[in-house]
Amino acid sequence: MDAFISRKRPRLSNPSEKAKHDSPDPREDSTDTKLAILLSLFPTMKQDELLDILVSCEGSVENVAGLLSAKDSTAYTPVSKKRAAVTSTPGMQTSLSSHVFTTAEDGSMKPLHEIMSKKKIPLPQKGKTLHLYSPEDIATYTPCTIIHNFLPAQEANTLLLELLDESKHFSRYDFQIFSRTVQSPHTHAVYVSTPEEHRQQTSEYTYGGTYRSNVRQATPQLRSVSRQVQEIVNDEINKRIREVYPDGKKLQYQSPKEWRPNAAFVNCYDGPTESVGYHSDELTYLGPRPVIGSLSLGVAREFRVRRIVPRDDDETAEDHDTNKSSPVSHSARNQTASTARADAQGQISIHLPHNSLLIMHAEMQEEWKHSITPAQTISPHPISGNRRINITYRWYRDTLHPRYTPRCKCGEHTILRCAQRKHETRGRYMWMCYAGFAPGKEGCSFFQWAEFDNDGDPVWGKKTIQDKAPTLANFSASQ
Repeated sequence: MDAFISRKRPRLSNPSEKAKHDSPDPREDSTDTKLAILLSLFPTMKQDELLDILVSCEGSVENVAGLLSAKDSTAYTPVSKKRAAVTSTPGMQTSLSSHVFTTAEDGSMKPLHEIMSKKKIPLPQKGKTLHLYSPEDIATYTPCTIIHNFLPAQEANTLLLELLDESKHFSRYDFQIFSRTVQSPHTHAVYVSTPEEHRQQTSEYTYGGTYRSNVRQATPQLRSVSRQVQEIVNDEINKRIREVYPDGKKLQYQSPKEWRPNAAFVNCYDGPTESVGYHSDELTYLGPRPVIGSLSLGVAREFRVRRIVPRDDDETAEDHDTNKSSPVSHSARNQTASTARADAQGQISIHLPHNSLLIMHAEMQEEWKHSITPAQTISPHPISGNRRINITYRWYRDTLHPRYTPRCKCGEHTILRCAQRKHETRGRYMWMCYAGFAPGKEGCSFFQWAEFDNDGDPVWGKKTIQDKAPTLANFSASQ
């Protein structure tokens, strides 16, 4: 076999023979034969992958064999005698960019991923959506990290089946907007560790101005997976601090403590039309700069993000004063500023396949909004059909237990929000009445600036806490 692969063409003795070789050689192996040879040499690789590499090497089996043999021996290990278990769920295809060679600017042949890594992706413009697939691009252009094929296939399927059965008990929640009661466009449930925490979640913790009735105790598989989520999320937090944040330091208000999930929101999107609009997650019990681990199972859906760009009121006023005598110029300037803001807010789409973990980092909730957009069509999943299950693991801070947070004039729990729209207050936190969002209720005008130390723990001033509120148990620790 080695002799066959490494055989060389006979030396050409005269120009007439050279001319003959310009036409196809009848002795040249067919593509099918070349693929058969490569599959016998590299049995763990897929035929489509080998075909792409063969094309990039201009049909030379020898060059393909040399290229792949030079790779780390751990990348392509021989197939075990025991046949690998066949799973019914599709995985995320490995990128071929490290195998495919292309011509660089200097004329040399270099791996495609080296060329692409040096090119900047143009940011989306108004009305357009930038679609990102590779983990490297997602980490560069969004405040997120994605890990494909996060769990072993069988474990992911077991968790999916468990939660599909649980989803029969999920419900939609009602909320009030502009004096109208509307329902969430998907079903969900909140999961905690113990019966005592279940009691707290239904009688002390509020969401959107009301108590949640659909709170359930964490399932065995949900708890088991949380250990792996906790480990990976903490690794990625530390990596982002080292490689992305200024001076390799955590962000202001970001907690330096280990991220330990103690609650999970599980959502079910049944069919392509079920979705959730652009929003930021509620900060009331998460605190400033929270990190959320989001595990997707079942049908693949689009997760869209867009940056929150504040309006520069001072510049707008200055432009207005400068252009009092020129309304046309003033209008043009405003239009230009509006377009620039829209471009900066441009939508970015992250595709979330089955068994992918998306980590929303500390800058996500205050500076970006996210959504699950409706789809025209979806590809049914072998296990879940048209349904997508999404688990968002969260860490509720002990220092933000509802016994400590302010009450408004209505006597209701207040909600913690971050100012996002105006430059002069952007990044400041505030406690506000949220009772008006609960069906049948009216809110009050309560407002109070929130104060936090550098690690994101609240500074309650002279308020004395008489009793220590119970804390939520970490999923892993409660097993």
